[in-house]
Amino acid sequence: MATLVRAASLGNFAEVAGRAGADAGALLRAAGLDPALLGDPDLRIPAGSVTLVLEAAARASGCDTIGLQMAESWRMSDFGAMSLLLAHEGTLREALEATVRYRHLLNDAISLEIEDSGPLVIVREELVLEGGAAAPRQAIELALGVVFRLARALLGPDWRPRSVRFRHAAPASLAVHRRVFGAHLQFDAEFNGIVCDARDLDRANPAADPAMASHARRYVDSLPGAGPASVAQDVRRAIHALMPRGKAVIGQVAHAMGTHPRQLQRQLEAEGKSFSVLLNAARRERAPGYLQNAAYSLTQVSGLLGYGHPSSFTRWFVAEFGEAPLAWRARHAPRGPRR
Repeated sequence: MATLVRAASLGNFAEVAGRAGADAGALLRAAGLDPALLGDPDLRIPAGSVTLVLEAAARASGCDTIGLQMAESWRMSDFGAMSLLLAHEGTLREALEATVRYRHLLNDAISLEIEDSGPLVIVREELVLEGGAAAPRQAIELALGVVFRLARALLGPDWRPRSVRFRHAAPASLAVHRRVFGAHLQFDAEFNGIVCDARDLDRANPAADPAMASHARRYVDSLPGAGPASVAQDVRRAIHALMPRGKAVIGQVAHAMGTHPRQLQRQLEAEGKSFSVLLNAARRERAPGYLQNAAYSLTQVSGLLGYGHPSSFTRWFVAEFGEAPLAWRARHAPRGPRR
């Protein structure tokens, strides 16, 4: 099943890319997207093509904040049919949960998890593309920027999280990131996400209208889906979200999806998939990126891939890639992380 996203995700692409000196039309066509199609924000387009065009624009313009600049002008109305519901949810937590529940109307690739940790909450976000691959920098920064804008819309323009974290390295300049987030920024982090006070997520939305929210929910529930749901696609999202914490086992994934492990296995088998194959594919997709990041030790990489011991990770890596992870890292010698 193709991983799709609303065309609204590229609504201001032409403006931002043009301002950076890139030919937006040519970049869209090269990614297989007809610029005329972007006039319909509710049209669903391949998420992989969106990722390609964002990365191509960053390379062509030499601007490594294309995605974040697009998020900077995101408005509540850009959520389309979901906007009324999100605006009238009682709390930010409820609004975020709604984006997950109705992600088929927004973005098939989104994997968002709310992790309570005492007085703090971690909102983890990943975009998992077709085949389970994780999205690169521009798409991640666009997605995190949109979540931040949603929080600001409900909590007020002066709201600040404790920190905003990215798994990728820092850009050459942090000016745009500081302008958008105004928060403590962490790069080469173990996850993409926002850390904030728990009370912020549960603070009452002063603009919420329960009656309007109920009306909006009925309307959203009446909308046609994006096609038959793919259990395998949901499992891939859950694996990518839980793997860095060592919880990408079928029991934990089934719990996160609100089902029983045996039921989940049967659903996967009905789609011709297996949990072990999906987990192995996720590890193969993530391992090279982690190893190329010089900020991670071998022990850290092992943990991020869900292995309790580096030796277990090393055996798996040799079987999958034909050489030891340290030898692979030496051959692909990345530049040191930028700060």
